[in-house]
Amino acid sequence: MKTLISADDLLKACQGNPPPRLLDCSFDLADPAAGERAWQAGHPPGAQYAHLDRDLAGPLRDAAGRFLGRHPLPTREAFAGTLGRLGIGPDTPVVCYDAQGGPYAARAWWMLRWMGHADVAVLDGGLAAWRAAGGMLTTDALPVQARADYPAMPPALPTIDADTLAARLGRLPLVDARPPERFRGEVEPIDAAAGHIPGAHNRFFKTNLGADGLFKPAEVLRAEWLPLLAGRAAGDVVQQCGSGVTACHNLLALAQAGLGDSVLYPGSWSEWSADPKRARAQG
Repeated sequence: MKTLISADDLLKACQGNPPPRLLDCSFDLADPAAGERAWQAGHPPGAQYAHLDRDLAGPLRDAAGRFLGRHPLPTREAFAGTLGRLGIGPDTPVVCYDAQGGPYAARAWWMLRWMGHADVAVLDGGLAAWRAAGGMLTTDALPVQARADYPAMPPALPTIDADTLAARLGRLPLVDARPPERFRGEVEPIDAAAGHIPGAHNRFFKTNLGADGLFKPAEVLRAEWLPLLAGRAAGDVVQQCGSGVTACHNLLALAQAGLGDSVLYPGSWSEWSADPKRARAQG
């Protein structure tokens, strides 16, 4: 498993030995407890809950007190401990899902790959697809056999920090996954200022999905993404959003399209806009 798995294929995989570890990553930015409540109310058998704030993000400020964004990456050591607690080792097949179209599942998918994990996919269509395929839900929270911390390895996927991005602004293609009205600066319900990083192009993450809630076919994604790459390899393009979460949906779409891996700016607009000295654009 590398990118997406269908609900039908996941149902078959769950009958295998070993079955994949299921991570429910459902979340609501307006109500951070909502995803866990929904998981408690019903989830596929054996699914564990991964909370965006607790499990898939780190402290909001560094040792010097500088704001790093709303969902900065945890240290690799901290996330290695989280994976061990969830019973995930290098040999564990993992499927991530959510009930919001895939952005939070994509964040977990990207972070596992960032750690060097090979066998991980996102459930295409999320919890709705699981139910439509006949998958059952349970309220049982089965205990997990914890494992040792995930082995330490160099980062397997590239990231960029705010200072490096600022120094290279205008020379790196930059894609913003936020809704168009936030990108243009017409509204800003969350972050310090409205607008976007100068030079960025907008690709709302939900554009990766069809009307059925599934990811568009790989060839369609490829045709839609190639113009945004502007003739550059995916590895020369920076992906960002509000806080480094929905950008992972675009990263997943690129991988599904066979275009490779882009660079993630984890702090994204939430970090960038918090510093009034950084350039901003609107429109």
